[in-house]
Amino acid sequence: METFEEYRTQVTRRHFLSQGANLLGTAAMASLGGSLLGGSASAASTSASSLAGKLHLPPRAKQVIYLHMVGGPPQMDMFDYKPVMNGWYDKDLPESVRMGQRLTTMTSGQARFPIAPSKYQFERVGQAGMWMGELLPWLKQSVDDMTFVRSMHTEAINHEPAITLMQTGNQVTGRPCLGAWSSYGLGSLNENLPTFVVMVARPTNTEQVQAISARLWSSGFLPGQHAGVSLRSAGDPILYINNPPGVSREVRRTTLDGIEALNEMNYQQLGDPQTETRIQQYEMAFRMQASVPELTDIATESESTFDLYGEAAREPGTFAYTALMARRMVERGVRFVQIYHNNWDTHGNVAGRLPDQCRDVDQPCHALIQDLKQRGMLEDTIVIWGGEFGRTIYSQGGLTHDNYGRDHHPRCFTMWMAGGGFKPGTVYGETCDFSYNIVKDPVHIRDFHATVLHQLGFDNERFTFKSQGLDQKLTGVLPARVVRELLA
Repeated sequence: METFEEYRTQVTRRHFLSQGANLLGTAAMASLGGSLLGGSASAASTSASSLAGKLHLPPRAKQVIYLHMVGGPPQMDMFDYKPVMNGWYDKDLPESVRMGQRLTTMTSGQARFPIAPSKYQFERVGQAGMWMGELLPWLKQSVDDMTFVRSMHTEAINHEPAITLMQTGNQVTGRPCLGAWSSYGLGSLNENLPTFVVMVARPTNTEQVQAISARLWSSGFLPGQHAGVSLRSAGDPILYINNPPGVSREVRRTTLDGIEALNEMNYQQLGDPQTETRIQQYEMAFRMQASVPELTDIATESESTFDLYGEAAREPGTFAYTALMARRMVERGVRFVQIYHNNWDTHGNVAGRLPDQCRDVDQPCHALIQDLKQRGMLEDTIVIWGGEFGRTIYSQGGLTHDNYGRDHHPRCFTMWMAGGGFKPGTVYGETCDFSYNIVKDPVHIRDFHATVLHQLGFDNERFTFKSQGLDQKLTGVLPARVVRELLA
């Protein structure tokens, strides 16, 4: 105890001011007659660390499954049909199309920018007559349940800032991601599972895998309990989820009670929000020891489910497995499920790699939509699919019919959504014949974020968190609009 008292007397100026801020906050609550002061420190702080129940709008959705294709899928090979390009094979991209726009260092020094039309056949599918490529035969069957945006765009041209912007609304790391904002705003539907879960799917082809960092699912300046919890694809889903040999559940409970008492003393005297987060993480980990084994026991699924998702769904780590797990999670009350699928960075060998990528995600995406739909869950679950940017119509490096690459392209790319009040069978936005510039209905990432928040019941202008003296928002300081044309 003397050591602790010595620490308090030698506390740093930064910690003193932090402690003072907590005292001022307590005084403010007392002046309002806040009932929060009647409970424990953790109870008070927990109530203040979530907006659960304080929605701005009637929500159309309560859960999200976000499928992020890391590296940037080539929109002109999958969703953005450009038949005019067949007559431009190996001709240079006109300067009137590029208009001096920024290129990556991987192609900015090329002497030529030869047009590489898609080698894949397209057909009209669904009641809206959406053009889709031949590599997505399963997903074509779900097109009338999907909402396509062909006119997404971003300022970021390299992977790390682009994926950070797509996930957090800012190219600079350290801010909370969409999943963390959703957790903070909506709160928990199941106290035995995290509100926000992350899975990284293993691609069949591993030719050019991008690094994926845990900072993408960070809580940033939001309370720490809103960070994503990562489930592993092999071994125990979560490290140390099981008690070590000789330690019973009763012993673990007694140990945690003692640790919590010490942490409560620490919190009462220092007011450090990280202490509260630590208490909650210990408790969640204890509850997950019982809930996670049941969650991950896919042997309880019917044979018809595996017929729907494909045999790959039986193998932990595959995209099909994570898609099935995503359904199981939202079924059990997880608010936000983030899945990353890698190897979409096709600078070369598009013809060799893209079929593998599409096979990985095609049937599982169709299955996820139909599985949610038949269970009555699609109407209040948003499914999102997309990358951090698109790809160029011109080839990076050499060009033959079976050997071409595509560079990063932030000027236009395609994403799709399903469920959660999005208008099914909708195709929004148009790009030029080169799939290079947007010619109608642009949608910025800020608009995309504002629209998702709107469907969850939040006004993006009012959905804020005070940090560094500012009311911070997912959509930042620039204008963002809800794209109402996408909504049912």
